[in-house]
Amino acid sequence: MMLRTLCGLMALSVLAACGRGLPSGGSPPPPTGANIAPIIIDGGPASIPVGAVNVPFVSVTVCLPGTMTCQTVDHVVLDTGSTGLRLLASVLPANFTLPQVNNATGGTPLWECLQFVDSYSWGSVRTADIKIANGAASNQPVQLIGDPAVLMAPTDCTNNGALASVNSVASFSANGVLGVNIFHYDCDTACTDPAKIVPAAYYSCPAGVACTGSAAALSDQVQNPVYNFAADNNGVAIILPPAGTSGRLTLSGSLVLGVNTQTNNQLGAAAVIGVDPVLGFFTTTYQGLTLPNSFLDSGSDALYFADSSLTPCATATGYYCPPQSLSRSAVNQFGGGAASTVPFTIDNYETLNGAHQSFNALPNIAGTLSNLAASFDWGLPFFYGRTVFVGFEGRMAAQTPGPFFAY
Repeated sequence: MMLRTLCGLMALSVLAACGRGLPSGGSPPPPTGANIAPIIIDGGPASIPVGAVNVPFVSVTVCLPGTMTCQTVDHVVLDTGSTGLRLLASVLPANFTLPQVNNATGGTPLWECLQFVDSYSWGSVRTADIKIANGAASNQPVQLIGDPAVLMAPTDCTNNGALASVNSVASFSANGVLGVNIFHYDCDTACTDPAKIVPAAYYSCPAGVACTGSAAALSDQVQNPVYNFAADNNGVAIILPPAGTSGRLTLSGSLVLGVNTQTNNQLGAAAVIGVDPVLGFFTTTYQGLTLPNSFLDSGSDALYFADSSLTPCATATGYYCPPQSLSRSAVNQFGGGAASTVPFTIDNYETLNGAHQSFNALPNIAGTLSNLAASFDWGLPFFYGRTVFVGFEGRMAAQTPGPFFAY
């Protein structure tokens, strides 16, 4: 789920469905500490029609601002490719009413559109106190997808009806998404100028009047809540064990708050890859091709890249199905920084999934990428057997300035 900011609108999917694992130097025991939240890879919320594959879920607690009236929401996607907390309205009790964010310039309710490749989400911007592990942030803007206020999405949000709505748990395949990528705001200064309205982003929605595109002050934009915690707020570490040769029914891992702030989140000898400070991309070199718009995305269920030499699946559209396992590698780098070679394996998706239909963690699966030029999407299979760090913009991790990824 790649979403630099709403101005970039580079989301590649909504969950995409978002032995031979990637080398990691072994699988150490799970870390301990108050700054850790559990990750579970399982079938997702019970209400979704088809179980999720390769989707990391966490639980997030939201409270009415300034109160102890709280709700803990499980099966929220942990996404390094987007910014901010977004919850499906239907998972909150009817009497749990989060305050509406009003547009700073006009005082009217602020709503937000998220466009994906073939779908969109639409909902109001609300405020909540957010708690994850021992981290807490007050009065945070969050998006309430499928808000029961039932304002119709503007036509430019739906691309004149061409995009499918994913405004329910069943269609979204999760109860929400927690975006912990390198950025603080989901649209930043691109959305703050009233004279330059970003299409299909923020909207002013006066009562009884059609919504219109709007600027959004930084303080009103959906934000990375971890960035606003009082401590351990310079990044996160995602730790997942290997998924084995054939995958696993379920798999547990850890979301660690902070980078180089505690004994359980040290960078150590991890390879640090800088990123473009505006778009969040680095360069991947694969099969002799230079792909400068590449990224790490825990919200994507596979490794996605374009390779015409690979056999596409016959029925599982969008995935690769080589007749036998293939060993490949690619090199990640940004600017003149250090290069990191990443070996990986591509298995036949239909064979692997068909033999283990109940498995929710599948390694070594890859898919086609045609909608984002010159890119390599390092999805969740990359994270198996690794500790992956996300260093936030404008923050330091020891002597390493953000933004960066490291593994």
